Amino acid sequence: MAITLSVVFVLGIAAFVLLRFKAVGLVAAVILVLFGFYLADTDASSTIRQITNSVIDTIRDIDT
Repeated sequence: MAITLSVVFVLGIAAFVLLRFKAVGLVAAVILVLFGFYLADTDASSTIRQITNSVIDTIRDIDT
């Protein structure tokens, strides 16, 4: 049985947990979110997307 989750959903849950347990302050979380938005507009976004897809494919292949 395969479970499909959005990377944005998983990262959102991780951010919520970090904020909930005060592992990251609110200001740091806002700065990281803004950094993510600005990073998405650069040429690095395609490389980051490829790396993320490769890691997800590798994890998926480990399970089988």
